[in-house]
This record gives sequence, C-alpha cells and structure tokens, in this order.
Amino acid sequence: MQKPCPFLAVYQKKTISLPIEVFIYRITQNIIDMKKLVIAMATALLTLGACSTQDGEKQEAATADINQAAIENIMTRTSIRKYKDQPVEQEKIDIMLKAAMAAPTAVNLQPWHFIVIDDKKTIDLLSGRQPTNAPLLIAVCGDTDKTTMPDGKGKLPDFWVQDVSAATENLLLAAHALGLGAVWTGVYPVMERTAEVANVLNCPPNIVPVVVVRVGYPDESPAPKDKFKEENISYNKFGQKKE
Repeated sequence: MQKPCPFLAVYQKKTISLPIEVFIYRITQNIIDMKKLVIAMATALLTLGACSTQDGEKQEAATADINQAAIENIMTRTSIRKYKDQPVEQEKIDIMLKAAMAAPTAVNLQPWHFIVIDDKKTIDLLSGRQPTNAPLLIAVCGDTDKTTMPDGKGKLPDFWVQDVSAATENLLLAAHALGLGAVWTGVYPVMERTAEVANVLNCPPNIVPVVVVRVGYPDESPAPKDKFKEENISYNKFGQKKE
C-alpha cells in the first residue's frame, strides 16, 4: 500500500483543506525561496572569500613594505658626528634602549648595562681628545657578573663582548629609524681608555665600558658608504668562490 504524502498528512492532521493546485503552488514557492536563500548564501560566501583574498594581498604588500623598510634602514645608516642643538626625547631614548636589549645574547645571559648621559659636563669629560656637540651619550657596558652559566657551573667565555656589540648595532639602527644620528666610539679593549671612561662614570669593577654611542639630531647628511665587496666572501671553504 502506498504511503500518503507527508505534506498532505500534515495538512490532513491539522484539518486544513486546500485545493491541490494551491498546495502545489505553495510547495513550489517554498522551493523557489529555498533556492534564493542558497544563492544568497553562496554569494555571501564568495564575497567573503574575495574580501579575504584582498585582505591577504594587502597583508602581503604591507609585509613586503616592512621588509623593504628594514633593509633600507640598515643600508642607509651611516655615522653622524655633527648634531643640532636639540635634546633627544625620553620616548626615543626608551625605544633605542629596548631595541638594544632585543639583541641576540649567548645563553640569554644579557650581560649588558646601559648608562645614559645627558649632563654636559660629563659629556665633555668623556669626549676627551674628540670633542662633540652631541646632546646625548649612551655608554654600552658589559656586566661580567652576568656571565655565569645557567647551571651555575663556571662562567661563559668572553662572549659578553659580542653580546654588547650586537646590542650597540641595534641601538644605532633604532636611532637611524627614529630620525636621529649616532656614531659608535670604541672604548674596550683599549685598557687605558676603558679605565678612564669607567672612572668618569663611577663604574664598579664588573661593569666594563665597551662603547660610547653619541646621539643627536643630525646636522650633516653624509652619504652612506657602499661596503659590499665580493672578495670578502667565500663559500664552503676559505677562498672558494661560488660556482
């Protein structure tokens, strides 16, 4: 025996009597409405997909711009030795110090200490035979008390010098990115100069001045030097060139 149509059964159960033509019309309209809903949903999904694609392309373009800006900042940095009579804002000092402390460091010991100098008398004392009109100096020092291995068994060799040097380069790049000029003036390992700077800055024995960075708003604009030389590159072994 053939089962009754479930739709008809519902109508019969509710004691609703409709002409079959009206019933079929309403069912057809429901199907059409469902098709419209499906088309609308598909359109919405396609629109979302297109937006996602556009957002992805914008994100890729923004990333490429950031990458290019980072490389450009490295390639255009140069030493600045003349400065305007303008103080460096504390906000920019904080950014430079944060950038410096983001440098790589052996076993994450972070064996550095930074002394920020904006006192004119101290700046003059540190300048020695190379006077400067820089409004700001940052002495980047090594802290030999922070060279103990994490397990407490002995001290790490003199990698702290490398760590401090990496921090100094980060500081210089941050200064350039902030529209400031800076120059690296070496201290360590010239022991006489190291002792002189340590004395002026009242450093304890574990704090070793390695670099004094002069910072300020540039009053000169020397062209960056192109230092790339093929002869300074080897592949796989010293003196071997790329095939």
